[in-house]
Amino acid sequence: MIRLNINTLRFLFLCAILGALVLGCSSSGSASRERVFCKHVVDGDTIVLRDGRKVRYREINAPEIPHDGSKGEPLGRAAARFNRGLVEGKTIDILVSKKKPYDRFGRVLAHVFLLNGKLVSELLVRNGFAHVCFFSKPDKYARRLLAAQKSAILFKRGIWGVEFTTREPYYIGNRRSLRFHRPWCPLGKSTARKNRVIFHRREDAFMKGYCRCKKCLP
Repeated sequence: MIRLNINTLRFLFLCAILGALVLGCSSSGSASRERVFCKHVVDGDTIVLRDGRKVRYREINAPEIPHDGSKGEPLGRAAARFNRGLVEGKTIDILVSKKKPYDRFGRVLAHVFLLNGKLVSELLVRNGFAHVCFFSKPDKYARRLLAAQKSAILFKRGIWGVEFTTREPYYIGNRRSLRFHRPWCPLGKSTARKNRVIFHRREDAFMKGYCRCKKCLP
């Protein structure tokens, strides 16, 4: 039988605690955390790291900036400036889902955090420079993002204080995809009855966490 003195036990206990902390910093169950340097901000929801990787913020959409001949959307440049002030030229933490680490363009999908622990996408949404858009099953940050969006809508911050689209008498939401459509949109009209929900204002759809259709752009 091996006997351990109190000092040895304390040492082993401390090692176990430190080991757990190291593992906790590098991974968290279904996601991995990494400390990186942001070299450049592309727009309100996309950045480029020092190693060349592009990172797309998870679960939000910022207004488009002018590119490839398109005029962009209202506050697109303002969203990019706000994002630039938060992360460009700074060390940040990214949390990448192991289930879906990349989008269809090969960009890293991640939640991005400042070193003070603040969630960058939450700051963008709360200030009206982005809106919530779930591309897969909402994760543990979904409630925080949706609460930030509700606040921005109620106080008409940023994009919520600008009328930049023609309003419809109602909108068709899809409970399964969490997207909403204009009444004439083929994707909305083809939504199964069991998944269909009607919104009479755009804001009502956003308040419930629905994201606008990319085809009809309600």
